[in-house]
Amino acid sequence: MTTTLLTLLAAYLLGSLSAAVLLSRAFGLPDPRSYGSGNPGATNVLRTGNKKIAALTLLGDGIKGALAVWFAMAMGTQFSTQSWLPALAGLAAFVGHLWPVFFGFKGGKGVATALGVLLALNPLLGLATLLTWLAIFALTRISSLSALVASAAAPFFAAGLDEPGLGALVILVILIFWRHRTNIQRLIRGEEGGFRKS
Repeated sequence: MTTTLLTLLAAYLLGSLSAAVLLSRAFGLPDPRSYGSGNPGATNVLRTGNKKIAALTLLGDGIKGALAVWFAMAMGTQFSTQSWLPALAGLAAFVGHLWPVFFGFKGGKGVATALGVLLALNPLLGLATLLTWLAIFALTRISSLSALVASAAAPFFAAGLDEPGLGALVILVILIFWRHRTNIQRLIRGEEGGFRKS
């Protein structure tokens, strides 16, 4: 029990490290919480025009989700913990990204972190989810809609792959939808912006 709690705490703290905020500080960019959507994520960082830092933000947020899962897997191997612990650790890291203790509990929407979690849990699961995102984005050019459809599909992919910790993934998806609630309202009104084709 102690091992499980310590693993989840470590995963949450890891998730609380905001790549957007830390990278913006390191490279002299404005705090991503101070402009655009106010969301400390790769899409908002991209509004500065710095594609390199936006890409690094995306990568950093994904890696921390994956690291949390891999750490839980290592702990499970060493201490014979429950098979669902990696998924729960991934959820803890995701929650850390949404409500980071280091940044006043004001975090991002967690899409990149969620993808990192899925890829680490099962590469096929992560790849299927990513391909779904890419397919929807290719059709609509709307990032938020792509994220919502892909995340909604993820638990079904996980069930098909008989992945442990399905309940944790369902909670993760519910939180993604909750964090995108304003996007959903704009989608319903037909006001959600997208990316133009070059």
